[in-house]
Amino acid sequence: MAHLAQCFERVILVDMVHLWPARWAAHRYANVALQVSDLSGCVKWLRGEGERCADPLSVFDRGDIDFVVSANCLSQLPILPLDWFESRNRPPPDELGRSIVAGHLEGLSRLQTRVCLVADTEQVTDNREGQLVERFDLLHGIVLPEPDRSWIWEIAPFGEVERHRRECHRVQAHLDWRP
Repeated sequence: MAHLAQCFERVILVDMVHLWPARWAAHRYANVALQVSDLSGCVKWLRGEGERCADPLSVFDRGDIDFVVSANCLSQLPILPLDWFESRNRPPPDELGRSIVAGHLEGLSRLQTRVCLVADTEQVTDNREGQLVERFDLLHGIVLPEPDRSWIWEIAPFGEVERHRRECHRVQAHLDWRP
């Protein structure tokens, strides 16, 4: 955050909920602001207050925004809407997860500024012998183009979730997102 605050006149951190570490870190910089926003476009719809928002990113398509980073949120956007249906023992609408992911990517593509996309694409669970135990597509069938960078992020090392299993995410970085 220090680097962003130094490089840009204004930095806006966007999230549905800003946890206290983010609030504390942002508080240290006069040019860093926190903005609460439903980037899934589903919250009002789930409350019964209208239709799903077709393009929740359109509010960021302004002349005073010259760089957007979507960092590790693409795979997170469908989680709460899908959990909402599960918690009510109701099946979600077909393709809900996929449409949320696709909508975010389309919204990023429409922005008139440079966009950096960092996204978890797959969760892989393996055992200590290196055997694949489980694979989960975090983007609900959406396949991203070849990234500029990619890496494995060990999100739960051996012993954290289960003694003999670990969970890793495959992550892609697109330095100038234009599909």
